[in-house]
Amino acid sequence: MVRMTRMVTSTRRRRPRIAVSALLMGAALAALTACGEQRHGTTTAATGSTSPEASQTPGPGASPYVEPGVVDGAPHNGENNAYRRPGDMSPASEEAAQAEAARIGPVLKRLHKAKKWDPESVRAALTGELGYKIEKYGSKGKVLSGNLIVSEMRSRYENDEYVTPEGTMIGLRVRDDACVTAFVQPTNYEAKANGPFMETGCMEPPVGH
Repeated sequence: MVRMTRMVTSTRRRRPRIAVSALLMGAALAALTACGEQRHGTTTAATGSTSPEASQTPGPGASPYVEPGVVDGAPHNGENNAYRRPGDMSPASEEAAQAEAARIGPVLKRLHKAKKWDPESVRAALTGELGYKIEKYGSKGKVLSGNLIVSEMRSRYENDEYVTPEGTMIGLRVRDDACVTAFVQPTNYEAKANGPFMETGCMEPPVGH
């Protein structure tokens, strides 16, 4: 009888240990599951994937209006720089402007190589060699004749004063919807075909307004 009592007592003592082990295993499995869920969320954020709701919610201090295609997110950047966008050209006008740019390019290359990028030298080369006529205006600003504008570079503010860089700006009106915008300066030169600008016609508009 004594032996039977000891066996029963031993069995009763083992049951709580089994229950405790089961509870510990369950807790461990729950922790592993939670850990797996957390890692999945971290991977999604690292790859840049977000929900549509999250992508539409501006962060703290974010601008309420961001235009498509604006890299730095500046509000109304496209509207503020609309004056710097050239107008559209018809296919025929673009072809005509490209042909004139191809004529001007070699002349600018030669002037640049000779270090003659002042307006007087450039004006003489474009009118004398290529036959362009300088634009002349009436009293109300209407163009009377000619299609070429040659001017010095635009001045810029440096060291508390306005400085005019060396070089020349060029604008050639090929058609009403087509221009050649060009320049030559100590560092480089360029002649390109484009539509007219909103405010400055065939002359490259300044940066900033």
